[in-house]
Amino acid sequence: MSRVFAGARPTGKLHIGNYLGAIQNFVALQQEHQCVYCIVDIHALTTLDETSMLQDNIRDMLLDWLAAGLDPQKSILFVQSHVPQVMELHTLLSMVTPLSWLLRVPSFKEKARMQPQNVNYGLVGYPVLMTSDIVLYKGELVPVGEDQIPHLELAREIVRRFNSIFGPVFPEPKPQLSEAPMVLGIDGQQKMSKSLNNHIEIAATPVETKKRAMMMVTDPQRIYRHQPGRPEVCNVYRMHQFFSPNDVQRVYHECTHATIGCVQDKEFLGEQINKYFAPFRQRRQEISTQPHYAADVLADGARRASVIAQETLREVKEKMGLLTRNTR
Repeated sequence: MSRVFAGARPTGKLHIGNYLGAIQNFVALQQEHQCVYCIVDIHALTTLDETSMLQDNIRDMLLDWLAAGLDPQKSILFVQSHVPQVMELHTLLSMVTPLSWLLRVPSFKEKARMQPQNVNYGLVGYPVLMTSDIVLYKGELVPVGEDQIPHLELAREIVRRFNSIFGPVFPEPKPQLSEAPMVLGIDGQQKMSKSLNNHIEIAATPVETKKRAMMMVTDPQRIYRHQPGRPEVCNVYRMHQFFSPNDVQRVYHECTHATIGCVQDKEFLGEQINKYFAPFRQRRQEISTQPHYAADVLADGARRASVIAQETLREVKEKMGLLTRNTR
C-alpha cells in the first residue's frame, strides 16, 4: 500500500474550487492508500503579514476536511509545525540544494512580484520545505494537478541529489494526477481564489451561497432575456455540470432556446449548490459543537506523524554522519 502525502495552506474555510480540485480526491485516496494530510502553517508564514487569524484558519480548514469525509481513523491529519522535525530536515536538505535551482522556480518569481516588500528567505526556500514535508513521511504519491508537476519535479531532483551523495533514504515522490477541473471564480475569468474574492465557500449559509451565485458572470453577449445563450462560454453552465448533472441537458436546451434567463439560471444553480452541500454543512455543524474533537484529532495526528518523522530523521542523520551508525 503506497503512502500519500498532501499539504494545504490554512487560508480559512474552503471554497468550491478547493473541494472539486483537491478535497474530493483526498477523500477517495484514503480508501486505498496510507494518507498523510498536513495543514502547512509554516508555509503560510511566507506570505502572511500578520497571524492573528492563523489558528482560526487552521480550525476552519480541519472542520471542512472532516465534514468532507477525511477520516482520522484512516488518514493522519495534523498541523505542520506540530511535528518540528520538518524544520530540522528542511535545514539538512538545504545543504544539498543549489541556490540556482530555487531561483529559477516560477512561483518564487511570481510571489516576489506580488509582495516586493517581503521577499523573505522562506519564500526562496519554500520548495525545500515542501520537499521536507513529503519525504519526512516517505511519501510516495503526491496528489497534484498538472500545473503543480514542476514543483514536484524539483522535489524529486532534491531527493535524487541527496540519495546520490549520502545513499538511498527517500523514495522519489511521484505525482498522483487528479482529473481536477479548473474551477473559475464568480467573475468567470480567473481561477477561483479567496485572494481574488471570486469564491463561494462550501460552508457558507444558503443565503450567502445564493447571493454569490447571483453575482456570477454568464454569457457576456447575452444582453436581453429573449436572446439565445451560449452555454459553452458560460461559467454558470460549467458549474451545472458539477452540481446539476441530471439537469445539464435541460439547462442547455432552455438556454440556447431562450426559454430561461440568466437570472433564473443562477437562482437554480444557487439552489443546486445548497442542495449538494447540505449534508456537508450539517456534519460540519455537528463536529464544530464538539468542544475538544478538532484539537484531539490534530494531537493524535501529530503523535502518529511524529513516529514516522523521528525514524526518518534518525536515518538521515546517520547517512549524513551526524550520528554514530545504528544510534537510537
